[in-house]
Amino acid sequence: MSTSFSAHLPRRALGSTGLEVSCLGLGTVKFGRNQGVKYPQSFQLPDDARVREVLALCRDAGMNLIDTAPAYGSSEERLGALLTQRQDWVICSKVGEEFTDGVSHFDFTAGHVRRSVERSLRRLRTDYLDLVLIHSDGDDEAILRRGECVEALQRCREAGLVRAIGMSTKTVAGGLLALAHTDVVMVTLNPASTDVLPVIAQAHAQHKGVLIKKALNSGHGDVESSLEFIFRQDGVSAVIIGSITPAHLRDNIEAAVRASGGR
Repeated sequence: MSTSFSAHLPRRALGSTGLEVSCLGLGTVKFGRNQGVKYPQSFQLPDDARVREVLALCRDAGMNLIDTAPAYGSSEERLGALLTQRQDWVICSKVGEEFTDGVSHFDFTAGHVRRSVERSLRRLRTDYLDLVLIHSDGDDEAILRRGECVEALQRCREAGLVRAIGMSTKTVAGGLLALAHTDVVMVTLNPASTDVLPVIAQAHAQHKGVLIKKALNSGHGDVESSLEFIFRQDGVSAVIIGSITPAHLRDNIEAAVRASGGR
């Protein structure tokens, strides 16, 4: 199978972090977890050969953004073993959510945040993470107002372990508050879910980075029309979409190139 693409994914500034990311990033929950996930069909975790093929396709298309998390099962460890040329990738991981024995639990204390970051570094076999997001349990405002989690991430950034910090939010109020305390927000946006548009507009005004999750409504939305809608919004840095099938990934990349119009 050829990995040649006629056009590469354009890159955009991730707010004022100094990072540039491809407009489409690879979500990797399916690399390490197939329990408790909201997708139309069940799936088997890909083997190492398949993961390498997917990563090679990403590189060939100019994709440099990879999204993972401790809550994604073995995703971080697999990426650490299979990802090559670390300097070519922008790696985003998370803190706060753990997934063990089929159940999520959350810990936003300073000690856990620091241990989680250090564990992600070991698993990913790197000495820095480009971006770390708070993996919200849904009570965004309470997490941010307590301050402990953000302050711990700020200390990790000061220590050079993390280049930028942010929050994967679940509420509009939480997204707006996160903009006041962090560099990047990750929000849900697709044609069927548009309540975060004020967050994106505010992020654009403040030169903060915006990552989009659930762009395809967890597999229920049309790829091209969804991406066209999202890329029309000023301030969007990148869309995160997961894929473990090369043909599916290729279709998503080509749709993103068309939908972004090279901008």
